[in-house]
Amino acid sequence: MSSFLLRIGRWCARHSWRVLIFWVFTLCLLGFGFHSVGMQLSNSFNISSTESMTGLEILHERLPQASGVSEPVLISVASGDLHQHQPAIEKFVHSVSTISGISMASNPFATQTRAITDDGKHALVQVQTDSTVTAYSANANGKATAVKNQLARYAHELESSDPALSVLVGGNIGQTAGVELSIIEALGVLVAAVVLFATFGSFLAAGIPILSAIVGVGVGMLGILIGANFTDINAVTPVLAVMIGLAVGIDYALFIMSRAREYLMHGVPPVEAAGRAVATAGSAVVFAGVTVIIALCGLAVCRIPFLTAMGVSAAFMVAVAVTVALTAIPAFLSLLGKRLLPKKSALKTALKKSSRSSTVSSAVLSSPATSVSPVSSASPATPTAPTPRRGLAARWIDAVIHRPAVFALGVVALLGAGSLPLAGLSLSLVDNGYEQPGTYMRETYDAISRTFGEGYNSPIIVIADIVQSTDPLGVVRDLSQDLASIDGVEKVALGTPNQDASLAFIELIPATGQANPATEKIVNEIRADAPTLEQRYGISNLMVTGITAVAVDIASVLNKALLPFGIVVVGLSIILLMTVFRSIAVPVTATLGYVLSLGTGLGAVGAIFGWGWFADILHVTRVGSVISFLPVIVMGILFGLAMDYEVFLVSRMREAWIHTSDARLAVREGFVGSAKVVTAAALIMTAVFAFFIPDGNKYIKPIAVALTVGIFADAFLVRMTFIPAMMALLGKHAWWIPAWLDKRLPVVDVEGEGLARALEHADWVASHGEAEVRLDSVSVGDTGGDIFTNLSIIVRPHQFGIARADTFLARSALAALLAGRIQPHGGITVISGHPLPDGISAIQASTYTLDYPDASLIPAATRLVVCADPPAQAWDALTDAYRRGKTVLAIVPTNFELPASIRAVAHDALSQAAEEAAVVTVPSADDADGPSPSQRQTRRARLHRAVALHSPAAQATSASLMRQERSEQ
Repeated sequence: MSSFLLRIGRWCARHSWRVLIFWVFTLCLLGFGFHSVGMQLSNSFNISSTESMTGLEILHERLPQASGVSEPVLISVASGDLHQHQPAIEKFVHSVSTISGISMASNPFATQTRAITDDGKHALVQVQTDSTVTAYSANANGKATAVKNQLARYAHELESSDPALSVLVGGNIGQTAGVELSIIEALGVLVAAVVLFATFGSFLAAGIPILSAIVGVGVGMLGILIGANFTDINAVTPVLAVMIGLAVGIDYALFIMSRAREYLMHGVPPVEAAGRAVATAGSAVVFAGVTVIIALCGLAVCRIPFLTAMGVSAAFMVAVAVTVALTAIPAFLSLLGKRLLPKKSALKTALKKSSRSSTVSSAVLSSPATSVSPVSSASPATPTAPTPRRGLAARWIDAVIHRPAVFALGVVALLGAGSLPLAGLSLSLVDNGYEQPGTYMRETYDAISRTFGEGYNSPIIVIADIVQSTDPLGVVRDLSQDLASIDGVEKVALGTPNQDASLAFIELIPATGQANPATEKIVNEIRADAPTLEQRYGISNLMVTGITAVAVDIASVLNKALLPFGIVVVGLSIILLMTVFRSIAVPVTATLGYVLSLGTGLGAVGAIFGWGWFADILHVTRVGSVISFLPVIVMGILFGLAMDYEVFLVSRMREAWIHTSDARLAVREGFVGSAKVVTAAALIMTAVFAFFIPDGNKYIKPIAVALTVGIFADAFLVRMTFIPAMMALLGKHAWWIPAWLDKRLPVVDVEGEGLARALEHADWVASHGEAEVRLDSVSVGDTGGDIFTNLSIIVRPHQFGIARADTFLARSALAALLAGRIQPHGGITVISGHPLPDGISAIQASTYTLDYPDASLIPAATRLVVCADPPAQAWDALTDAYRRGKTVLAIVPTNFELPASIRAVAHDALSQAAEEAAVVTVPSADDADGPSPSQRQTRRARLHRAVALHSPAAQATSASLMRQERSEQ
């Protein structure tokens, strides 16, 4: 990956204006597209296949008059009695009932629907729309908007004609669905700019991450809004995406710029510095971004459409942020060059000296798979840092390493205590009672709650199939009485059959609101009693539906989804980190830290929104419940962002561990080398999330609280305290992984080791010329020991090379190595310009293992043809491949005599001395220390399986190869 990113970074730096114009053009194009299609966001949360949604579908088909929106209208009089104003109120009710789309407007004075308080000062009119009117208005010309405006006009006329009356409309009809953002959120960006300036010491350098993040958010936001015209996207989704996009966009740009400035300070030219920064820090950015994307897309595990849309939209925003960081940042770096550096005379002097000498110090590059010695002009993957002063980061990590157990236990205790308020966390689909005070929706809700009771804002609908009943009116009446006797039911507001007397419709008024657990208990009790009631009254398909039941069902489904989603997230965390760091302890401790951070973040929500701590300071509209999907959303986002810091911090530790093999020194050097940038990134992300709290809506505010506290705890307590302490405690065991597991895990390079190998090979090519096969002191072995060691081969492009080995095992292992099927455990291996282990897929695509004696089967893209123990009929095919411009390497026994036809075309790739060194040997059966016959058989079988992976045809030749080996023995 790092080699690929190096090419991207260099290209973007060399074509900086093209890159920046592309992003500006993309913004303009998306802006034009959005202007053309408009905004089509939703304000509703629905889950298909639940009982409540099925009930709504039945109402839509069999009682469309009751399948729309229920809108409460509260009429009050300051003094006197409403009966004195009955004619005006009844005229209002009649006028409302004539509005197109209104199926019913209840008369509060009628006996059946009587809804007047005992003191006669308040009346409640229930307005019901049909199925043609939705709860929200997608655009200004929608029918919901027309109904809303007419209802408001009649309410105004009533107040004008009778000044003693006041009218409050609930506001459920025609709600506008928009992106709720304000200037307060922008203050988080301002704080980020201050942190960036403190980090870089340059206004130019501080402005670039902000600008690139804004570009990414703009592109992502416009893309989401355009996509909302083709799929159902809730209005909360864009706000959530902006919050995440700003945070990760600034952080990812910060990571790449920090690495680029290190290169610039060591005299690397701006274009090359930009390319190498993208190749090194960019590798970690890609991995971190992909982790966040996978976590967000993992919300689809819950099988909830609106939640999946949220996750995919936010993942799209993160993908855009990663792309902008990898392309726009190197373009900016190239344009501004060394002006990005702080203006300090000492640094200027150092740069002048560096430019005069025109040299860059090299570093010893190593990895678990390869050991590369420095060459004359090799450029380091990670610049050699100047000797650090013992600053705050050094003093902190020294304290942690000195007493790691104390710090680790202290963090666990602190975050464990922070998780205790989880007990106060209540989940529900919050209603208008959680809107901002002063809005007409909140005022109507509070007024109805004060005068009639909170349950009048949360009616429960019960329907049942009564088509087989001979007395539909009696059945509905008796069923209504049974339902009214349930604890918590205030009254039956309406009980009636539909027009053809096939469906019972009963509206219950609970004593409590929608978000109250007591209301959920009523819904569950009715459903539990449904079989008994169906048998008692000879009815069927009794269902609880309506907006209150929908809220209960959504909360229930989301609660059930928490465990499987949590298992996916934790499992993903362990697998990803195990793959990156080749360790068991690192993913386990990282996951434990994530769980502690998550508990603390959700605990903060429970303390503020459940217990009321700091509720007034944070402008919490109402204490009680939070939106049901909060834990799932926070789990996904926090997981991805926590893994960001884990990767950026621990990758530096692993880099130091590889170079020094000193576990404690690796922890210290890795921490000191990354503490500044991780601290800045954490402060930026915390600030961005925190400024979504003061003016956040009822859905975003608790999510912002959880992420602000969770990110702060994860960055400063978990990643920068708990993880280093645990790494110090574990010592070298922190980097242990079973050999069998290490071989089965894919290779993921997030530390730039691949860049080091690519740069080393580029320097080698500049000095020695191109090579199709370059093996330098390569060793290959397995659990049975070395198969061959210290093997060096060079085969030039379009040459016919011969390699000799005295055992079938060695020849098979070499063929498998050249085909990218097995990994060396020492030395340098470069095939077709691709170093191992980074270029495995490219090597496998460009190398062909000849099994059939037919050169026409060789793909056109093949550059290297390898054949181990070629039978007599294969030599013609190898010669034909050579004449077609392919590089050919035949691997033969030591005493093998080349066919006469081959001597005319074969050019031995090795000098005589090198050829003698390339005669590979393994211990024979007579050696005291050699492998036993059973061990040799096991190793032969393993290599045969590796060879069989080269192509399906290899399996056909396996038996003949085994016979040949037995004849040799």
